[in-house]
Parts: sequence; C-alpha cells; structure tokens
Amino acid sequence: MNNKREFYMIVERDEDGFFVGEVPQLKACYSQGETLDELMENITEVIEMCLEEEEIDETYEFVGVQKVVVLEEGLRLETGFLG
Repeated sequence: MNNKREFYMIVERDEDGFFVGEVPQLKACYSQGETLDELMENITEVIEMCLEEEEIDETYEFVGVQKVVVLEEGLRLETGFLG
C-alpha cells in the first residue's frame, strides 16, 4: 500500500544565494540547494529520513503566509495571504 503524505515547506534565500527549505511539521527537517530543483531533491531525501524517525507534529496546521510591514509609527498588517 502506498501512503501519500503532504507537507509544506518554507523557502528562503540565504546571504550566499542558496535556497533554504524547512518543513515545520517535521522536527529538524531542513535542507538547502543552489537551485530550487536541487532544494526539492535534497528536502525530499530529508523528509524521507525524518519520516523514518516518525517525529511528525500532528498539531501543526499550515494556514498561509502573511506579509507584515513595519512603519516608523508602529506595526501594520497588510491584508490578505501571499502565495
């Protein structure tokens, strides 16, 4: 039987230009790559290793990404989700 699991990955670009990905649902599940394709290959391998350890945070629920703009006079939330 083939079980399918879906995970969300947060992707950032570091100061050296590498793409860095983290899967918050899985403890210590992160990787990097010079390209997005390389990151996807690397994070897939890391997810497989994390699943072997079964460190899944079942309480985590991805909701979305919210843009926050900080102005001199205070904090203001932009409306709407990104992505």
